[in-house]
Amino acid sequence: MSTLKSPRKSPRHPKSAPDGQSRPDRGDSPRGRRPWAVAAAWLATRALMVWLLAHDHLALLGRSGVSREVRHLYFGWYGVLRQGTFPAGDHLWQYPPGAGPVLLAPALLPALTYFTAFVTLTLATDAVITWALTRAGLRPGRSLRGAALWVLALPLLLHLPLARYDVQVTALAVLSLLTLTRSTRACGAFAALGALVKVWPALALIGTPRGRTTREAWTSAALAAVALLALLAALFRNSFDFLRQQGGRGVQIESLGGTVLGLARHAGWPGRARYRYGAMEFVGPYVAEVAAVSLALTVAAFGLLLLWRVRARHWTTATPYDAALAAVLLFTVTSRVISPQYMVWLLGLSAVCLTSRHTTQRPVVALLVAATAVSSVIYPALYGEVVHSSWTGCALMVVRNGLLVTAAGLSLVRLWRQGPVAALPDPAASDRLAPAAGGTPVPFRTGH
Repeated sequence: MSTLKSPRKSPRHPKSAPDGQSRPDRGDSPRGRRPWAVAAAWLATRALMVWLLAHDHLALLGRSGVSREVRHLYFGWYGVLRQGTFPAGDHLWQYPPGAGPVLLAPALLPALTYFTAFVTLTLATDAVITWALTRAGLRPGRSLRGAALWVLALPLLLHLPLARYDVQVTALAVLSLLTLTRSTRACGAFAALGALVKVWPALALIGTPRGRTTREAWTSAALAAVALLALLAALFRNSFDFLRQQGGRGVQIESLGGTVLGLARHAGWPGRARYRYGAMEFVGPYVAEVAAVSLALTVAAFGLLLLWRVRARHWTTATPYDAALAAVLLFTVTSRVISPQYMVWLLGLSAVCLTSRHTTQRPVVALLVAATAVSSVIYPALYGEVVHSSWTGCALMVVRNGLLVTAAGLSLVRLWRQGPVAALPDPAASDRLAPAAGGTPVPFRTGH
């Protein structure tokens, strides 16, 4: 496999290559200027996000007080968790027990307030994601587009990512996928840790190649999940109380079903929005039926993913990434809740896809970037319009959710139609998947 080498001469006097062309100088190589450009962009954009978080009372930001989630809700749970118990009987606590250590983590910075420590750790996790994507992009046959997407697209959500713990969850899913070709056991362990924090990272394993890779990754995930659950159950009381708070969830106003109900209000439907279970949900006739349809669509999406996996015969290095994005997209659009921070997950998985030059998801990523931009207009800027189901609010929801539905359908179709380019049976195979002269990977097959 060829590697990039820096010229021995000064960049001012490039040595001629054997083919008569000039060697690129250090500043033009992927290991030169581009990583530093990613780092500079990260510093600039994150400084802006921190500034917005410090001024989230501005009218331009809807005076929504995005930081209240951390200052009050998370801090309240922090006080309970420090007593060795998970919140019991709290209808807002709907998270698996792995969320406990994440919310307790600000205690590692005792010199800071809880809010400042939480934001600091979120920024540090964001930096880890950027580093991992950059490192992956510098490998032969890979691309820095993934790192660039994460750095430049996340600020489209304004300061929201800094005031939720979805960046931490996304980091575990990103690390799971990026370690697949290095260590299947680490891949499974990261996915399990993420699943115990917020469930969805388990979908990172949906596209692991058949055979030893899948066996090792899924076994590692199961063992890591059991070990962490046992540890948390030993250290905390009420570890599984969150399960009791799931059944009463309704239809959030930002979900696909919520968009339908919002439009129905203009046609005379008597329902209205009410704050329940930590979100604005619709209450009224037929809400339960809409929720049931959402659940049925989720089951159908899971069935389609299983069918794809059963019928798939060929994998590329990008297939596990593409499958993870398609899976999370399908479960997002069919969910009863599509909170704006869900876009953090989709951007993280999109960035992983773009680290591979063989991904099928580039058009999907473009749609998700557009949906992310619309999401920041919906919340926090014009959230009042959405709550009251005004025509402006409904139009915004139709556009955002229309983009997400289109992206989900396109993602599944492109995954399904992926041609037999190359197989990836195990991590060691990545060393044999060298780009050919024309940029196409050298194919080999798994034994099916």
